[in-house]
Amino acid sequence: MEIDIPDEDLRALCEQQRRVVRTLGAACARKLRSRLADLQAAAHVRELVAGRPHPLKGDRKGQFALDLHGGVRLVFEPNHNPVPRFPNGGIDWAQVTQITIIYIGDYHD
Repeated sequence: MEIDIPDEDLRALCEQQRRVVRTLGAACARKLRSRLADLQAAAHVRELVAGRPHPLKGDRKGQFALDLHGGVRLVFEPNHNPVPRFPNGGIDWAQVTQITIIYIGDYHD
């Protein structure tokens, strides 16, 4: 899958091991590294199995999350134009092959 991380701070968190350990802790850093590898290896979103992959609802509708550690999640959205959709308007995650990581943290706080 193609992964875009336009936010510089978020990209640094994903790329710099010392920074992610300092920010999120060692256990979460390990999970983040693993989930990023899973994303890169997958052909599309529906191939993801680790991290309880799930589409989000409410004010995060149109986004997808992977659990990292504790309440921390990696959140992304499709990076397609147009976004692949079912006839009913829902996102066809099996067709999403390009994503943008938009958040890493606990959005329940």
